[in-house]
Amino acid sequence: MTSPSFAILIPARYASTRFPGKPLFPLSGATGEARALIRRSWDCAMQVEGAAGVWVATDDERIAAEVESFGGQVVMTSPACANGTERCAEAAAKLGPVAEVIVNLQGDAPLSPAGIVPQLVARLGEDAGAVMATPGVRASASVYRHLVEDQAQGRVGGTTVVMDQRGRALYFSKRVIPHLSGEDAAQDRPPVHLHLGLYAYRPAALAAYTAAGACALEQLEGLEQLRFLHLGLPVSVLTLDALEWDPIELNNPGDAPVIERILRERGIA
Repeated sequence: MTSPSFAILIPARYASTRFPGKPLFPLSGATGEARALIRRSWDCAMQVEGAAGVWVATDDERIAAEVESFGGQVVMTSPACANGTERCAEAAAKLGPVAEVIVNLQGDAPLSPAGIVPQLVARLGEDAGAVMATPGVRASASVYRHLVEDQAQGRVGGTTVVMDQRGRALYFSKRVIPHLSGEDAAQDRPPVHLHLGLYAYRPAALAAYTAAGACALEQLEGLEQLRFLHLGLPVSVLTLDALEWDPIELNNPGDAPVIERILRERGIA
Protein backbone atom coordinates (compact mmCIF):
# COMPACT_ATOMS: atom_id res chain seq x y z
CA MET A 1 0.00 0.00 0.00
CA THR A 2 1.32 3.44 -0.94
CA SER A 3 1.46 5.87 1.97
CA PRO A 4 -0.51 9.12 1.63
CA SER A 5 1.33 12.33 0.79
CA PHE A 6 1.94 14.58 3.79
CA ALA A 7 2.94 18.11 4.79
CA ILE A 8 4.35 19.18 8.17
CA LEU A 9 3.04 22.03 10.31
CA ILE A 10 4.78 23.21 13.50
CA PRO A 11 2.29 25.12 15.67
CA ALA A 12 3.93 27.68 17.93
CA ARG A 13 2.55 30.36 20.24
CA TYR A 14 4.28 32.82 22.50
CA ALA A 15 1.67 33.15 25.25
CA SER A 16 2.10 29.77 26.94
CA THR A 17 0.54 29.71 30.42
CA ARG A 18 3.24 27.54 32.00
CA PHE A 19 6.21 28.75 29.93
CA PRO A 20 5.73 32.15 28.22
CA GLY A 21 7.98 32.69 25.21
CA LYS A 22 8.90 29.00 25.05
CA PRO A 23 9.40 28.84 21.23
CA LEU A 24 12.19 31.42 21.52
CA PHE A 25 13.91 29.73 24.48
CA PRO A 26 17.59 29.08 23.57
CA LEU A 27 18.98 25.55 23.66
CA SER A 28 22.68 24.78 23.19
CA GLY A 29 23.85 21.75 21.26
CA ALA A 30 27.14 19.94 20.65
CA THR A 31 28.96 23.05 19.37
CA GLY A 32 27.75 25.26 22.20
CA GLU A 33 25.69 27.35 19.77
CA ALA A 34 22.36 28.44 21.25
CA ARG A 35 19.39 28.02 18.92
CA ALA A 36 15.80 28.91 19.70
CA LEU A 37 13.48 25.99 20.42
CA ILE A 38 11.47 26.77 17.26
CA ARG A 39 14.67 26.54 15.21
CA ARG A 40 15.47 23.15 16.73
CA SER A 41 11.93 21.97 15.99
CA TRP A 42 12.34 23.20 12.40
CA ASP A 43 15.67 21.39 12.10
CA CYS A 44 13.95 18.21 13.29
CA ALA A 45 11.18 18.61 10.69
CA MET A 46 13.71 19.19 7.91
CA GLN A 47 15.21 15.76 8.61
CA VAL A 48 11.93 14.08 7.65
CA GLU A 49 12.06 12.45 4.24
CA GLY A 50 9.22 12.83 1.75
CA ALA A 51 7.37 15.85 3.17
CA ALA A 52 5.55 17.99 0.61
CA GLY A 53 6.47 21.07 2.64
CA VAL A 54 7.16 22.40 6.15
CA TRP A 55 5.57 25.48 7.72
CA VAL A 56 5.48 27.06 11.18
CA ALA A 57 1.93 28.07 12.14
CA THR A 58 1.92 30.95 14.61
CA ASP A 59 0.01 34.06 15.67
CA ASP A 60 3.06 35.92 16.97
CA GLU A 61 5.24 38.27 14.92
CA ARG A 62 8.26 37.59 17.16
CA ILE A 63 8.11 33.89 16.37
CA ALA A 64 7.48 34.61 12.68
CA ALA A 65 10.53 36.89 12.56
CA GLU A 66 12.71 34.22 14.18
CA VAL A 67 11.56 31.58 11.68
CA GLU A 68 12.09 33.88 8.71
CA SER A 69 15.59 34.73 10.02
CA PHE A 70 16.73 31.15 9.35
CA GLY A 71 14.81 30.78 6.08
CA GLY A 72 11.75 28.95 7.37
CA GLN A 73 8.21 29.27 6.04
CA VAL A 74 5.43 30.77 8.17
CA VAL A 75 1.63 30.67 8.07
CA MET A 76 0.05 33.34 10.27
CA THR A 77 -2.98 32.16 12.24
CA SER A 78 -5.49 33.69 14.62
CA PRO A 79 -4.72 34.28 18.31
CA ALA A 80 -8.13 32.71 18.96
CA CYS A 81 -6.81 29.21 18.20
CA ALA A 82 -7.18 27.28 21.45
CA ASN A 83 -4.41 24.77 20.77
CA GLY A 84 -2.00 23.39 18.20
CA THR A 85 -4.59 21.25 16.46
CA GLU A 86 -6.88 24.22 15.89
CA ARG A 87 -3.87 26.19 14.67
CA CYS A 88 -2.97 23.40 12.25
CA ALA A 89 -6.58 23.30 11.04
CA GLU A 90 -6.55 27.02 10.27
CA ALA A 91 -3.12 26.86 8.63
CA ALA A 92 -4.12 23.84 6.53
CA ALA A 93 -7.25 25.66 5.34
CA LYS A 94 -5.11 28.65 4.32
CA LEU A 95 -2.57 26.50 2.50
CA GLY A 96 -5.20 24.51 0.61
CA PRO A 97 -4.74 20.93 -0.68
CA VAL A 98 -0.97 20.64 -0.22
CA ALA A 99 -1.14 16.96 0.84
CA GLU A 100 -3.48 14.11 1.76
CA VAL A 101 -2.33 14.14 5.40
CA ILE A 102 -1.32 17.01 7.69
CA VAL A 103 1.40 16.22 10.24
CA ASN A 104 1.58 18.28 13.42
CA LEU A 105 5.13 18.25 14.78
CA GLN A 106 4.75 20.10 18.04
CA GLY A 107 7.15 22.94 18.60
CA ASP A 108 8.33 21.76 22.04
CA ALA A 109 9.56 18.34 20.92
CA PRO A 110 12.95 18.90 19.24
CA LEU A 111 14.14 15.38 20.10
CA SER A 112 11.38 13.66 18.11
CA PRO A 113 12.98 11.10 15.76
CA ALA A 114 12.44 12.24 12.17
CA GLY A 115 12.02 8.66 10.97
CA ILE A 116 8.80 8.27 12.94
CA VAL A 117 6.86 10.70 10.73
CA PRO A 118 6.70 8.50 7.59
CA GLN A 119 5.78 5.53 9.80
CA LEU A 120 2.99 7.56 11.36
CA VAL A 121 1.60 8.59 7.98
CA ALA A 122 1.76 4.97 6.82
CA ARG A 123 -0.11 3.86 9.96
CA LEU A 124 -2.92 6.30 9.19
CA GLY A 125 -3.04 4.96 5.65
CA GLU A 126 -3.35 1.39 6.95
CA ASP A 127 -6.04 2.16 9.56
CA ALA A 128 -8.77 3.43 7.28
CA GLY A 129 -11.22 3.92 10.15
CA ALA A 130 -8.94 6.23 12.13
CA VAL A 131 -9.08 10.01 11.73
CA MET A 132 -5.72 10.64 13.33
CA ALA A 133 -2.56 8.72 14.19
CA THR A 134 0.00 9.50 16.89
CA PRO A 135 2.99 7.65 18.41
CA GLY A 136 3.32 5.99 21.80
CA VAL A 137 6.88 5.03 22.76
CA ARG A 138 7.57 2.34 25.35
CA ALA A 139 9.19 4.15 28.26
CA SER A 140 12.75 3.37 29.22
CA ALA A 141 13.56 3.16 32.91
CA SER A 142 15.04 6.68 32.80
CA VAL A 143 12.00 8.17 31.02
CA TYR A 144 9.70 6.50 33.53
CA ARG A 145 11.72 7.93 36.43
CA HIS A 146 11.60 11.38 34.81
CA LEU A 147 7.80 11.17 34.49
CA VAL A 148 7.25 9.90 38.03
CA GLU A 149 9.63 12.39 39.62
CA ASP A 150 7.99 15.32 37.82
CA GLN A 151 4.56 14.05 38.83
CA ALA A 152 5.65 13.81 42.47
CA GLN A 153 6.85 17.43 42.33
CA GLY A 154 3.61 18.63 40.77
CA ARG A 155 5.17 19.17 37.32
CA VAL A 156 4.14 17.76 33.96
CA GLY A 157 7.02 15.75 32.55
CA GLY A 158 5.14 14.34 29.59
CA THR A 159 1.94 12.67 28.44
CA THR A 160 1.18 8.95 28.52
CA VAL A 161 -1.32 6.90 26.52
CA VAL A 162 -3.11 3.56 26.92
CA MET A 163 -4.49 1.57 23.98
CA ASP A 164 -7.06 -1.12 23.21
CA GLN A 165 -6.30 -4.44 21.51
CA ARG A 166 -6.54 -2.82 18.05
CA GLY A 167 -3.89 -0.28 18.92
CA ARG A 168 -6.32 2.61 19.19
CA ALA A 169 -6.15 5.14 22.00
CA LEU A 170 -8.34 4.60 25.07
CA TYR A 171 -7.06 7.65 26.93
CA PHE A 172 -4.23 10.19 27.17
CA SER A 173 -3.16 11.76 30.45
CA LYS A 174 -0.56 14.05 31.95
CA ARG A 175 -0.57 11.63 34.86
CA VAL A 176 1.47 8.46 34.46
CA ILE A 177 -0.94 5.77 33.22
CA PRO A 178 -1.34 2.95 33.90
CA HIS A 179 -0.36 3.15 37.57
CA LEU A 180 2.55 0.82 38.30
CA SER A 181 3.93 -0.55 41.54
CA GLY A 182 6.46 -3.12 42.68
CA GLU A 183 8.15 -5.22 40.00
CA ASP A 184 6.30 -3.54 37.11
CA ALA A 185 7.70 -0.13 38.05
CA ALA A 186 11.21 -1.55 38.45
CA GLN A 187 11.45 -3.05 34.95
CA ASP A 188 14.06 -1.84 32.47
CA ARG A 189 11.16 -1.10 30.13
CA PRO A 190 8.12 -0.38 32.31
CA PRO A 191 4.72 -1.00 30.61
CA VAL A 192 4.07 2.71 30.10
CA HIS A 193 3.88 4.45 26.72
CA LEU A 194 5.09 8.02 26.40
CA HIS A 195 3.04 10.01 23.93
CA LEU A 196 5.20 12.01 21.53
CA GLY A 197 4.08 15.39 20.19
CA LEU A 198 3.38 14.17 16.68
CA TYR A 199 0.01 13.86 14.98
CA ALA A 200 -1.03 12.83 11.48
CA TYR A 201 -4.54 14.03 10.62
CA ARG A 202 -6.93 13.58 7.77
CA PRO A 203 -7.91 17.14 6.69
CA ALA A 204 -11.63 16.40 7.17
CA ALA A 205 -10.91 15.43 10.78
CA LEU A 206 -9.28 18.79 11.41
CA ALA A 207 -12.39 20.57 10.15
CA ALA A 208 -14.65 18.41 12.36
CA TYR A 209 -12.38 19.01 15.35
CA THR A 210 -12.56 22.78 15.05
CA ALA A 211 -16.32 22.79 14.45
CA ALA A 212 -16.98 20.75 17.61
CA GLY A 213 -15.39 23.13 20.11
CA ALA A 214 -13.57 22.19 23.30
CA CYS A 215 -14.77 19.35 25.56
CA ALA A 216 -14.51 19.07 29.35
CA LEU A 217 -11.80 16.36 29.46
CA GLU A 218 -9.64 18.29 27.02
CA GLN A 219 -9.82 21.34 29.26
CA LEU A 220 -9.26 19.42 32.50
CA GLU A 221 -6.21 17.52 31.26
CA GLY A 222 -4.95 20.28 28.97
CA LEU A 223 -4.63 17.71 26.18
CA GLU A 224 -6.09 18.72 22.83
CA GLN A 225 -6.19 15.18 21.40
CA LEU A 226 -8.86 14.17 23.91
CA ARG A 227 -11.43 16.05 21.82
CA PHE A 228 -11.16 13.34 19.15
CA LEU A 229 -11.91 10.63 21.74
CA HIS A 230 -14.76 12.70 23.21
CA LEU A 231 -16.32 12.87 19.74
CA GLY A 232 -15.94 9.11 19.30
CA LEU A 233 -13.40 9.56 16.50
CA PRO A 234 -10.84 6.72 16.42
CA VAL A 235 -7.20 7.61 17.07
CA SER A 236 -4.63 5.05 15.94
CA VAL A 237 -1.48 4.73 18.05
CA LEU A 238 1.80 3.79 16.42
CA THR A 239 3.51 1.84 19.21
CA LEU A 240 7.29 1.91 19.25
CA ASP A 241 9.99 0.31 21.36
CA ALA A 242 12.08 2.48 23.65
CA LEU A 243 14.24 4.84 21.59
CA GLU A 244 18.01 5.14 21.59
CA TRP A 245 17.60 8.46 23.41
CA ASP A 246 14.98 9.91 25.73
CA PRO A 247 12.56 12.08 23.67
CA ILE A 248 12.09 14.67 26.43
CA GLU A 249 9.86 17.63 25.58
CA LEU A 250 10.53 21.16 26.78
CA ASN A 251 7.59 21.44 29.17
CA ASN A 252 9.42 23.26 31.98
CA PRO A 253 12.62 25.37 32.12
CA GLY A 254 14.13 22.54 34.17
CA ASP A 255 13.88 20.24 31.13
CA ALA A 256 16.41 22.36 29.21
CA PRO A 257 19.60 20.85 30.73
CA VAL A 258 18.34 17.32 29.97
CA ILE A 259 17.56 18.22 26.35
CA GLU A 260 20.90 19.99 25.92
CA ARG A 261 22.74 16.96 27.29
CA ILE A 262 21.01 14.70 24.76
CA LEU A 263 21.77 17.15 21.93
CA ARG A 264 25.44 17.02 22.90
CA GLU A 265 25.48 13.23 23.24
CA ARG A 266 23.93 12.87 19.77
CA GLY A 267 26.33 15.39 18.23
CA ILE A 268 23.57 17.78 17.18
CA ALA A 269 24.87 21.29 16.66
